[in-house]
Amino acid sequence: METIEAFSASGIDQSLLSIAEKVYSGERISEADCLILFQKGELGFVGALANSIAQRLHNGKVYFNRNFHIEPTNVCVFTCNFCSYSRQYKHRDEGWEMSIEQMMDIVRKYDGQPVTEVHIVGGVHPKMNLEFFCELLTRIRAHRPDLHLKGFTAVELAYMFRKAKLTTREGLEMLKAAGLQSMPGGGAEIFDAEVRNAICADKVDGDGWLNIHQTAHELGMHTNATMLYGHIEKYEHRVDHMARLRDLQDKTGGFNCFIPLKFRNKDNDMSHIPETSIIEDLRLYAIARIFMDNFKNLKAYWPMLGRETAQLTLSFGVNDLDGTIDDSTKIYSMAGSEEQSPSLTTEQLCDMIDAVGRIPVERDTLYNEIKVYTPAAEV
Repeated sequence: METIEAFSASGIDQSLLSIAEKVYSGERISEADCLILFQKGELGFVGALANSIAQRLHNGKVYFNRNFHIEPTNVCVFTCNFCSYSRQYKHRDEGWEMSIEQMMDIVRKYDGQPVTEVHIVGGVHPKMNLEFFCELLTRIRAHRPDLHLKGFTAVELAYMFRKAKLTTREGLEMLKAAGLQSMPGGGAEIFDAEVRNAICADKVDGDGWLNIHQTAHELGMHTNATMLYGHIEKYEHRVDHMARLRDLQDKTGGFNCFIPLKFRNKDNDMSHIPETSIIEDLRLYAIARIFMDNFKNLKAYWPMLGRETAQLTLSFGVNDLDGTIDDSTKIYSMAGSEEQSPSLTTEQLCDMIDAVGRIPVERDTLYNEIKVYTPAAEV
């Protein structure tokens, strides 16, 4: 293979050459290989491998969906050191709490518009319990049955179910009956117990997060997976985190996509930690594409990365840019992301994708294709 020959001619490290041979032959790389990529893999090398995988899987297609967010509250019982978004319950007057009717007003705002998904996620408020959210889901489903209901991180769910004195399966069955169809991947952070104890000690642990997602998969609900990177974790912790997700995906096949989430350091208890460089961001995405071989979709969440960096990731293994969203999502704008008003039109998203030689494809939540856009197509 010409690329392998080129790598060999360049005098590349033999361990990296061995990994490249595995990738081009379709062989899974090991956790040890993944660690070597983090330690030794230069951006051009991992980018070439990741891009070849993405091209093989998607043939130049890059996905997005038309969605909007509802964030019920930023009042939270937990105190994660990296969080710039939440307000403690005792300071709830500094935050917001939305009623069901206020959230239904947001849903009604999109009546007649071609959105396909509502994404519901927020803080863990002690008064917003399982019954509250079941009523919200039921009302949204009754108002607009065609809208896919994606909601609630494992952190929110663990608290809801514990407060309701229900098992994970019982709680998820209630939410599914009320209309919940899939789950986002938030709250995973880093699974390693020592790191997790340092950055978010009081919320559900890594095993609990994985159990909630496995149970959702067993009930027929797809979910997403995330990893918060670029803070106090080491390369070994990233590899361990991704390996646990890959193992669960082998078991259930229930994850839609993997979404690395960049730590942003504005206005939180970890503001002294510098953010990762764009080069390290791109390396992380590329290595994730190489290692997470049973995740067909790798998403760059553009409101968090910024539009230009998200566009760059499309040459480093990424095949999804999330959605059009709207200007209500505050989780990353409050943490210092480049996108203070995170909203893009469909035309803008398509232009971003087309500008780097990729094919924009509108999808639904489960990656069924709705429309393939070409440069001459009407948006």
